Amino acid sequence: MDFLTLFLLYVCFVLAAGALLCICPGRKESFLARSINGASQVLSLVIPVQLQRVTWQVLHRLFHTRSRLFVALHMALQAAVYGEYTWEVFVYCWELQFHLLLLLLPYLLLAGNVGCFVLCSRANPGIITKSNHASLFKIYAHDGVLFQKGVVCPTCNMEKPARSKHCSFCGACVHRFDHHCVWVNNCIGAFNAKYFFLYLLTLTATAGTVAIVTAAFLTQVVLLSGVMHGSYIDDQGQERAVEILFLVQHLFLTFPRIVFMLGFVTLLTLVLGTYCCFHLYLAVTNRTSNEWYKSRRYGCSPQLTLQPHGRRVVYENIYSKGIWMNLKEIFKPPTVLERKKK
Repeated sequence: MDFLTLFLLYVCFVLAAGALLCICPGRKESFLARSINGASQVLSLVIPVQLQRVTWQVLHRLFHTRSRLFVALHMALQAAVYGEYTWEVFVYCWELQFHLLLLLLPYLLLAGNVGCFVLCSRANPGIITKSNHASLFKIYAHDGVLFQKGVVCPTCNMEKPARSKHCSFCGACVHRFDHHCVWVNNCIGAFNAKYFFLYLLTLTATAGTVAIVTAAFLTQVVLLSGVMHGSYIDDQGQERAVEILFLVQHLFLTFPRIVFMLGFVTLLTLVLGTYCCFHLYLAVTNRTSNEWYKSRRYGCSPQLTLQPHGRRVVYENIYSKGIWMNLKEIFKPPTVLERKKK
């Protein structure tokens, strides 16, 4: 293996490692983190020290500071998908007399998704400042497990309100902190959680709609061509009936970009759909991603003994008020006056 190949593998590894650790912050002793650190030590034996230093500096810049790189990548991917959809799928489907509303639906969803993206990225997620600290401090009670009274943020030099967390990306504490999303280049907190959920929902629907229309187009092409009723000669010179594998290969050779796009948006729909369901679960149970990660650690580790006499701490969510009220809290975050009425 030459040095260039080894270097490319090393770059791919550190980028993938950075992405995984960015998704799973704060769990340095996890199996994933230990595995990545172990693999890094092995690669460090053959990669020059200076190259390692530069690589990790770039990695830190990409994944641990606010950057518009992923915003640009997000826009580039959408432009590539919609460019292919417009110039080939839309034109072919129009010639095949597909319903116009079905063909325009991806563009309508794209408009809604862009609107939610702009709102989510530009909205104040709930940055805690000296002027609003007192009012935000009174909204949620400390549960004594995930959020303790009297804990001061060493960076902001303020006592942390319940359900808040300091974001190292933004350099500030965020009210009802969920996570920092590199794709919108902003934290997700109490005041933009609704925009993020709608952004995620419309993005999933957009990818799914493009996949459905593209799959319908390829199905129509197969039915009109009658290729399923034909046969082909295999490598041994024998005649065989058309199978699914042969059909996929035939479509890929005929419409390579369309088939590649279909595979990409199908995978994207599955991944985004799973993530969307996870955030829906968090919404109906009135949790944040940060609280979910922390509660799993507190609920599963027998070594965390914050209670006297060495009793194991078991986390109980005190913020859930029922499905309807939990969903309402996402779209209308509570204020101090609303909490006093209760």
